[in-house]
Amino acid sequence: MHILIIEDQQTAAAYLQKGLQENGFHADIAATGVDGLHLALTGDYHLVVLDVMLPGIDGWSILELVRKQKPALPVLFLTARDGIEDRVRGLELGADDYLVKPFAFSELLARIRVILRRGQGMQPQRETLLHIADLELDLLGRKATRGGRRIDLTPKEFSLLALLLQRTGEVLSRTQLAEQVWDMNFDSNTNVVDVAVRRLRAKIDADFTPKLVHSVRSVGYVLEVRDA
Repeated sequence: MHILIIEDQQTAAAYLQKGLQENGFHADIAATGVDGLHLALTGDYHLVVLDVMLPGIDGWSILELVRKQKPALPVLFLTARDGIEDRVRGLELGADDYLVKPFAFSELLARIRVILRRGQGMQPQRETLLHIADLELDLLGRKATRGGRRIDLTPKEFSLLALLLQRTGEVLSRTQLAEQVWDMNFDSNTNVVDVAVRRLRAKIDADFTPKLVHSVRSVGYVLEVRDA
């Protein structure tokens, strides 16, 4: 599931991105209203987390424009504006929810999941349920199974598998994996990606056929079914 964060405070945006990625989402950041509006209208997002006070274009205006062009795109306001009139305005403009800063990340996560579940009936199944061969990943329920058997994954393993599944057949470099799953620049002296992939393989490939996670020498990894 792909989420857009429109937030001009760098520390807050990084905190949100890191928390969402640790919980199996992919998150992009826009630091201005102009950039945020452009990404919201042109990108393929499942939900937008939107601040009100932004440079360039404010959150109110962004929501109005999004509702005209993408009426089904869920939007959650996350803002320090805590007045009743602000909440009412946000909801009347078409926001799916309104959460005031400071906030507990667990509450934000719960609200995001409620919004996504609410719209699940309008979403193609492939967006919330990913699969290859007999491996299945439920993004909303955060469950992984292979051959009908439940597989217990850590949050990072879940995020890693979700990314590989969403890019099935595409070779992903260690740098791409490090940036999108760990939100870090890849250091060639760090084996965090290789260790995580090795642990993931032990869970989803060791006792099953066909093998799904493959190494691409000197490049990275790919998830695919290969001919015997």
